[in-house]
Amino acid sequence: MSPRYVLRHAPARAAAPRLDASQRAVVDHRGGPLLVLAGPGTGKTTTLVEAVVDRVERRGLRADEVLVLTFGRKAADELRGRISARLGRTTAAPMATTFHAFCYALLRRFQDAEAFTSPLQLLSAPEQDVRIRELLKGSVRTGTIAWPSDMLPALGTRGMAEEVQRVLACARERGLEPTEVTMIGHQQRRPEWVAAGQFFAEYLDVLDAQNQLDYAELVHRAVLTARDPAVEEVLRREISLVVVDEYQDTDPAQVDLLRSIAGGGRDLIVVGDPDQSIYGFRGAEVRGLLRFPHDFRHADGRPAATYALRTTRRFGKRILRASRTLVARSGVPGGLDRATFEAFRQPRPVAPEYGDGDVRVQTYLSPAAEAEHIAALLRRAHLDDGLPWSTMAVLVRSGQSIPRLQRALVAADVPVEVAGDEVPLRSEPAVQVLLRALRLATTSEPLDASAAEGLLTSPLGAMDPGSVRRLARQLRRHDSEMSAGERLPRASGQLLAEALGDPAVLATVSGVEAQRALRMARLLGRARELAAQRAAPEEVVWAIWSGTSWPRRLRAQAERVGTAGRAAHRDLDAVCALFGLAARAQEQQRLPGLQQFLDEVDGQQIPAEPLAERGVRGDVVRLLTAHRAKGLEWRLVVVAGVQEGTWPDLRRRGSFLHADRLDRDGPLEPPTAAQLLAEERRLFYVAVTRARERLVVTAVASPADDGDQPSRFLHELGVEACGPLGRPSRPVSLRGVLAELRCIAETTDDPGVRAAAAARIARLARPVSGGAAPLACASPDSWWGTSDPTDTTTPVRPVDEPVALSGSALDGLASCPLRWFLAREAGGASTSTTAQGFGSLLHALAESVVTGETVADDVPLQRHLERMWDSLQFSAPWVSARERTEARTALRRFLAWHQADRDRRVLAAEHAFEVEVPVGGDSVLLRGFMDRVEVDAAGRVIVVDLKTVRTTPSGTAVRAHPQLGVYQVAVAAGAVDEVVGAPAVQGGAELVQLRHNAPRQDEGLPRVQRQEPPEGDAAPVHAQLAHAVSTVRGERFVATPGAACRYCEFRSCCPARPEGLTILAAPRNDACPDACPEAS
Repeated sequence: MSPRYVLRHAPARAAAPRLDASQRAVVDHRGGPLLVLAGPGTGKTTTLVEAVVDRVERRGLRADEVLVLTFGRKAADELRGRISARLGRTTAAPMATTFHAFCYALLRRFQDAEAFTSPLQLLSAPEQDVRIRELLKGSVRTGTIAWPSDMLPALGTRGMAEEVQRVLACARERGLEPTEVTMIGHQQRRPEWVAAGQFFAEYLDVLDAQNQLDYAELVHRAVLTARDPAVEEVLRREISLVVVDEYQDTDPAQVDLLRSIAGGGRDLIVVGDPDQSIYGFRGAEVRGLLRFPHDFRHADGRPAATYALRTTRRFGKRILRASRTLVARSGVPGGLDRATFEAFRQPRPVAPEYGDGDVRVQTYLSPAAEAEHIAALLRRAHLDDGLPWSTMAVLVRSGQSIPRLQRALVAADVPVEVAGDEVPLRSEPAVQVLLRALRLATTSEPLDASAAEGLLTSPLGAMDPGSVRRLARQLRRHDSEMSAGERLPRASGQLLAEALGDPAVLATVSGVEAQRALRMARLLGRARELAAQRAAPEEVVWAIWSGTSWPRRLRAQAERVGTAGRAAHRDLDAVCALFGLAARAQEQQRLPGLQQFLDEVDGQQIPAEPLAERGVRGDVVRLLTAHRAKGLEWRLVVVAGVQEGTWPDLRRRGSFLHADRLDRDGPLEPPTAAQLLAEERRLFYVAVTRARERLVVTAVASPADDGDQPSRFLHELGVEACGPLGRPSRPVSLRGVLAELRCIAETTDDPGVRAAAAARIARLARPVSGGAAPLACASPDSWWGTSDPTDTTTPVRPVDEPVALSGSALDGLASCPLRWFLAREAGGASTSTTAQGFGSLLHALAESVVTGETVADDVPLQRHLERMWDSLQFSAPWVSARERTEARTALRRFLAWHQADRDRRVLAAEHAFEVEVPVGGDSVLLRGFMDRVEVDAAGRVIVVDLKTVRTTPSGTAVRAHPQLGVYQVAVAAGAVDEVVGAPAVQGGAELVQLRHNAPRQDEGLPRVQRQEPPEGDAAPVHAQLAHAVSTVRGERFVATPGAACRYCEFRSCCPARPEGLTILAAPRNDACPDACPEAS
């Protein structure tokens, strides 16, 4: 098919903007080095563009004699477009580019052609991270690097890889070779620098062998190339003007490069703002800007001129006043002309588009209240003030604050684009789907049940759980027919897995579900064939991606507006990035097979740059970090989560290898607390100066003495804070309106008010012009409590398998079946509590004594306790101190009990067991761990359960204790025969209460509660097991009130509690009724 050409006329030449006097002074600068100080909204980009246009049109420079350098491709694209629009034409070579793009072109042009027999590859940040971690692990295995012994355990971690990467980058920024790093390490008696220098040399050898460079090495080699007299002469002959934007973000190596290209008094215009120097963690040094007048002098030796842009057009006087009050605390840096700097710090607001502006500081009682009020604020600005969503942004200090705010915005129907939560490519949801399928393609092993079901219900298989269950039933019927009753039917999951591995099985089953699964099985088989043939990773990915309807569904979804469309765009971006990585791996010829490619993707723990820089689509609110907000602006900006201890964050960065101290002339002084505070203030300044019309700064002011408190920066704005406020009465959304209308209709005694509320609910539920209803959930048919209870065809536990129970599960079923079901089967169990962490720690120490890892002595045990204690989380310091004292005492009780002469021998600790026992006409699979297995002088086995709870059961309760009963049944069923070396004889079971003292005569020992061996089938545990099996098989989970109700996490939804009644249930007067409602 022949190509089709389209003639597009060039856009009309852009009109010249109106410049103020300070901008005109920059444009009219007669030549030589010039530093331009430009604050937020002062028109620095316009000034740079006009300076370039002036040189080309009035002073006779050719466009290709001008080099404009900046940071980031987006900024370079914008500058390039604006210059071309003003000139009214395009240029043969790009006039604006990034530092790294210029360095790459420099190397390709001036290095030997033989060095580029294959394309020079630039490592992305994720690829460099993987390479460093691989080499670190290899250096440990081979012992080629003299790493200090205390570093060895950490060398495989991502944190250590980041530390090493920072050392390598700092070395190159300061022009150091690997041998110099090693020498400095010897001179300063820093073995970690000695090892880092050795590693640096090995790292460069590996990259050179693969013709690869990282970004720091790219700039370093460009500097060396530009220093060559012949190359310098060519560059200075060809480039007559160099313009640099965001000069405060340069590092020492980039300054050295500029010195070679534009030093010696040549025309060099740099624009920067020392108050926006926020990238110190990347190696940027603000002192490069402060020293510019002295480092880049005129040809006659005079310091470079310094001008200031003196007019701001971004915001009015109120936002300007707040930002000036804040930044005034940073003082006046040395090295710059004081009068010029003061003019830069005090710009005049001229004709701001949105008037004087508004600044508000608001505090809240809790993070939840803060997030919900921010959502309400944005909705009111959109609904009441008419602000488009895209003119609003929420800025935070770090990405850790983003998830809770994102959830609150989404819940309030605020369309949001998250730009600060970039995750590694492997963690993108769409990529995870493809990676799971690719991993299945790399193995010839049969699938397991979970992998089969996951593949079918993924976007590739496009089946819902109901469809999978129907398919499973069909497969079970087919399996029963094939076996002709000669064996029991096999488990559904096993049949699904076998069917996906053998398409011939699915071909014999009819139905839509079977046909969908058959397509998936054939696709998986094709992917396995390609992987076995060692096809390129890109080919295997394409086979899986294109072999389903998922791409078509995503493309259709991406054309929609709203959350679904944005999610589809993100998924497509992620899949494209995966294809790009696969193609790149193939081009570099370094990953010979699919498994190696998967290892590469799995190893990437930081975001890939193309994905991190994806564009924003649609009318959405931006939610991002302050670092990413630099250079952007919005009408309404909310700066959220400004808490003391979080913003400012005064923790020292990279403090293990001390990369920031590495220097040829001796160790640099680490940044002081004052310097860290100054950089944090600059970051806050960047955030507050993104607003054009309204600035809202929020923080939590907890009433608790040890709760969250607002940052000192709030006071430095000079605006009185309002609050603190609690959570809003209702969300400012249609759902919030519906909730309030339902509440009014339910609680009011006025028939007219009730009718009016019902009419408004009906209006929300009524379809509009034949389309969808404004709010589908306004229909009473969708309300909880109005529908009959549903039933499911899937049993709680597979009917063809034994009921699996542990001792704690049996205890839970005995005390409250509903709580057991909600926690264990419905997945509602809360995360580990402090009490559980306390118990786990003591159990681990007790086990280490039995295994011999820790000496049975109080001193080493207490030392281990102290070392591990800080890993536990407590609500307050005093709670931690109290529990620490309790733990020390409990350890001493355990040690005294362990060393006491009890005429027993310990056989095992934390012994795992799994035995099947018959219960009535069914069977139970008992599984779990026994804290200690002991044998007495008579050869009887006693199971010991160490307890760290605050309450102890009564003697009657111990005799019927379910957990001890399970241990005894398990012993009788052979659970410990292997450790005993013969069939075990039951000797009972014991609870050892480590928080409680034994009776007075045994002072210093823990309380021991014993359950005697059972006599026949009369033991309570047999009845408990029978009841548990009946409950699970019958699926009737009764809410049973008792003492455990006081700390049950399901009180709010428990039908046995007043607060847990359904909305249609009659209220109860009793606090904990005797009746036992059921959940079935």
